Amino acid sequence: MNKLRRRVKAAMTIGAAWGFAWFSAGMAMFAAGARADVPFPLGFGLMGFLTGTAFSAVLMVAERGGRRRLSIPRFAGWGALGGLLFSGLFGGTVYLVEGVLAPLMVTAMVFPIAGAVCATGTLALARVGERRGMIDSGVDVDEIGLSPEEERQLLG
Repeated sequence: MNKLRRRVKAAMTIGAAWGFAWFSAGMAMFAAGARADVPFPLGFGLMGFLTGTAFSAVLMVAERGGRRRLSIPRFAGWGALGGLLFSGLFGGTVYLVEGVLAPLMVTAMVFPIAGAVCATGTLALARVGERRGMIDSGVDVDEIGLSPEEERQLLG
């Protein structure tokens, strides 16, 4: 259960980071004067979150049990696949509900590219954190806790 909880938490964290990146792109479009039924920042933020979590699911399935270092091209490929997966779900739903094929065609081109870019950025950030010693793969942060001295400082 603890492993599943960590994976869900990691997927939500990646989804939130991608959602923020896509929200920022939507904000730039909104600032440039683009308007839609749903404000671009909110719509893009939601789609970024869902695409990030789809990418996390693809990565968990594809790289399970793997201890080798991920390359940027392979990571970008998984990001593109996650984007394509979500574009199929999103565009397919729009097609089934509205009978319009254009959203599926547009998202099938845009989401894989955005997914590859976001996946590359995610891996680059993870490597920066690893180099700075922020990430230690052998330690579960939830199990570390505070030292007695840190607890005294925290409690005043």
